[in-house]
Amino acid sequence: MESNRGLDLDPNKDDLPLRANTNHMLVRHYVLDLTVHFQRKVIGGSIVLFLEPGVVSSKQGEPGSISNTPVQNISQVSSKHDASSPITPEPNKVIPPEEPSRLCGGNDVSSVLWGKESEEFTLVLDCCDLTVSKVEELDVTAVPDLKKLDVDQQHANTDHPSSSLVQRLVSMPSVCWRLQHELYVQCSRSPTLHNAQPLRFHTDRWSLQIRKEGVCAPHDFPRAVRIWYETKLTGGSVRWTKDQDGRCCVYTMGSPINNRALFPCQEPPVAMSTWQARVRAPCDYTVVMSGENQAFPKPADTGFLQWDYYVTMPMPASTFTIAVGQWLEAGVKHPNFEQYVCSHMDYPCRFMVSAARAQTVIPHRVFTPPCHLQKANDMVLPLLPLCLTAAHSVLGVHPFSRLDVLIVPSGFSSLGMASPHIVFLSQSVLTGERNLCGARLCHEIAHSWFGLAIGARDWTEEWISEGFATYLEDVFWSHVQKLGCREAEEQRWLKALLRWRRLSDELQNSEEELQVLRPNKENTGEVSESGASVVKHALNPEKPFMQVHYLKGYFLLKFLADQVGEEKFLDFFKVFVGKFHGQLILSQDFLQMLLDTFPGMSSRGITLETIFSDWLDTPEMPEWLRDACSEWLRTPVVQEVKGEVAKWIHFSGSGGKGSKRKRAGPKVNFKELSPEQLVLLLEFLLEEPKLSLSTLRLLQTTFNLQAQDAEVKHRWCELAVKHKHTAAYRDVEQFLIHDQAMGVYLYGELMVQEDARQQALARRCLSIIKDDMDQSACSVVEEMIL
Repeated sequence: MESNRGLDLDPNKDDLPLRANTNHMLVRHYVLDLTVHFQRKVIGGSIVLFLEPGVVSSKQGEPGSISNTPVQNISQVSSKHDASSPITPEPNKVIPPEEPSRLCGGNDVSSVLWGKESEEFTLVLDCCDLTVSKVEELDVTAVPDLKKLDVDQQHANTDHPSSSLVQRLVSMPSVCWRLQHELYVQCSRSPTLHNAQPLRFHTDRWSLQIRKEGVCAPHDFPRAVRIWYETKLTGGSVRWTKDQDGRCCVYTMGSPINNRALFPCQEPPVAMSTWQARVRAPCDYTVVMSGENQAFPKPADTGFLQWDYYVTMPMPASTFTIAVGQWLEAGVKHPNFEQYVCSHMDYPCRFMVSAARAQTVIPHRVFTPPCHLQKANDMVLPLLPLCLTAAHSVLGVHPFSRLDVLIVPSGFSSLGMASPHIVFLSQSVLTGERNLCGARLCHEIAHSWFGLAIGARDWTEEWISEGFATYLEDVFWSHVQKLGCREAEEQRWLKALLRWRRLSDELQNSEEELQVLRPNKENTGEVSESGASVVKHALNPEKPFMQVHYLKGYFLLKFLADQVGEEKFLDFFKVFVGKFHGQLILSQDFLQMLLDTFPGMSSRGITLETIFSDWLDTPEMPEWLRDACSEWLRTPVVQEVKGEVAKWIHFSGSGGKGSKRKRAGPKVNFKELSPEQLVLLLEFLLEEPKLSLSTLRLLQTTFNLQAQDAEVKHRWCELAVKHKHTAAYRDVEQFLIHDQAMGVYLYGELMVQEDARQQALARRCLSIIKDDMDQSACSVVEEMIL
């Protein structure tokens, strides 16, 4: 049985293949047992997959279809752990790097001998850049406690006793999750079947394929499989680098290939599962992960500590996140401690717990390299509970029980990234006033609802995650600032104008096919018979640096809010979250529920079809957005900026010239501006063909530009480059080195001027940071300057 028959999985360089045959077999739970070796820069160990045949095998009427009958006689299963305590597995032997005894003697099959047309069933996992040494079938009948699950034998399968027991294990109700996790750990340490050969496997560029001799159907395939493997340094899922203090660290970096180069998994978003992970790291390192528990280290082998994390909410494998480094915890906070109907798969849901619904601030921690400890204490820690409170006031119960924030190394290519229970934050948000840091925290916290608790069923619909987070970022931040209605409205007008300018620039300077929010159009969400698919344009090198999904998605939500009123729109958000949390959605799920809730929209010509054609299926700028921009330009906060621009232009044309006037100083009173107004001022000035050097010097001193936030500094650096203000080249160099998440296209501006000094500056900066730079960003920059 060839799992991918009928699907062309030879994608072009833009498309990411999702090879896992999820319709044939689903991973219900992962147990990872890994060791981080910094000297070798590999992560190695084992992963155990607990499997369940998928919908295709049952629909075809094959024998052995699966029952989801609840577990009986739970009380007869013994447990060594208190029911109220998290379950952690017993220690396993660490595989020494110099003696990888378990990473040999496998049953790998060459591509010549593998045979794509085999009638044997093939389990296909998404995988790349991993060294797989052995794949084993586990004999879970050796776990005494597991056999007690079905003591009356009414669900026993004498032909496949292990399969029957695993099915009972994965079907346990969520109220028994602690016992279930303990049994998963016991099963993960089970021996292989007596006298059994390792399972046959084969790896190609994008997948790991596993077969058992003579097994031709999913229901006959082993249900508990252990894979021994190591990562490769070339793998794109984790980044080995140094933090801001020059100390080694490794972390998952939000790569387009997700986690397939960290562990073999099922990547399609429909393949949601729970997991447990034990990670060993040198004793002076801290392991933070996207687990729902706050793990504390325990002694492992000499020189190592072990960290145990787990999740009980089924999530796509792409949300698994890990960071290992010599982080310091900025502080420990102890917060003061509507009814939902859940439609998701069974797991212990916080939305159904009254205490969770009342918890405005979840437990949180901040980790950082020592050089940023003071800034983390002064800025991030005070803002975090305020942002969490604001989010709760808008959307209700926090989907996740805790939150860690980590200030990641300077080579991180984004301002932030959210995963379950953990947020990565760029050091670029730590400078200037608190606006950029607070807004970014609000953005990443919003992903707890949109992007994590509610995910896109088709990864090409990124706007469901990023557009929603961008829209909610403004809402949350207004709450944090305690702005009045008028002040909040003016701030949002200003931010909307800045985003419109950014979107206009991006639409003019990028490929049209990358500007479409729903590139698969009416085929969005469709997969092959086996469950495999491709993600359109996911590997395009320009894609990670584009913001069209953030910006156009944000404007679509702003347009919809304009139709019904923001207060009603946000009330609808809470209702939508209550219905769809824990599930994967397509655009129409949100839009159709909105149209059903506000039927008056259709009378104004707003339908599902018009939203698709005007916003999601076309690269064009919607007419509403062009009209709205004209209104934003007339708002008082923007008019104030325009008045200041006129002063600076006049100063440059007259008052900035002449040595006598320079000694006397400018006779102009410049107004104090907010960070957002200052960004707009600099953008308007960038449109001027010429500014005098004395004007640039006065700009720098008037607003103390080198001490502003990264958004302001970015525009200042652009001005310095455009007008060849050599006195500010040091500011440009510092920005390129320390604000790598925002400086990529500044290299292009340095090169396009064809100024030898500027080009030398670009090449020097790249040579300084190249080894620590994000690989995708580095490739783009090298293409610009070589």
